[in-house]
Amino acid sequence: MRISDSVANYILELLNQANGIAEIQRNELASLLGCVPSQINYVITSRFTPEQGYLVESRRGGGGFIRITRLHLSTADMIMHMVNGIGDTLDAATARAMLANMLQSGVLDQTSTELIQAAISEKSLSAVPKELRDTVRAMICKNLLLVTRTLGGRP
Repeated sequence: MRISDSVANYILELLNQANGIAEIQRNELASLLGCVPSQINYVITSRFTPEQGYLVESRRGGGGFIRITRLHLSTADMIMHMVNGIGDTLDAATARAMLANMLQSGVLDQTSTELIQAAISEKSLSAVPKELRDTVRAMICKNLLLVTRTLGGRP
C-alpha cells in the first residue's frame, strides 16, 4: 500500500470514529505514519476536497491544526456538486479517485461506478486524440452523473 493510501485511510478512520469531523496536527500525523509533513498536505489537498464531500480548515502556529469535516449532502446534491466541480477537463486519475469516493460514500452504487469508469477509461477514449481526451472525459462523466442523478444514484 502506498503511503498516500495509508494517510488517507488513517484520516478516513478518524472521520468515521468522530462522526465525520477529524482534527489532526500535520507534524504529529506525519511522525506517527512515518512520512514527511508535505505528504499529509498532498493527501488532504488531493483526496479531501469540497468536490469529494469534505470541508478542510486549518489554523497555523504552535497550536495549529487541520480540521476535516465530511459534508452531509443528499445524493442528488452530492452528484451536482461533483458535476459542478469537474470543470472543462478531467484526467483519468482524478476521475478514478472521484468515482471511488462517490462509491465509498454511497452516492453511487458499484454498477454505476463501474459503468462510468468504463465509459471514461483510456481504452474507451483511445480513438480520441490525446490532447482532447481529458475534455471529452469531463463531458462524458458530467453527462453520466447527471443521468445517474435523475435515476437516484442507480443505473
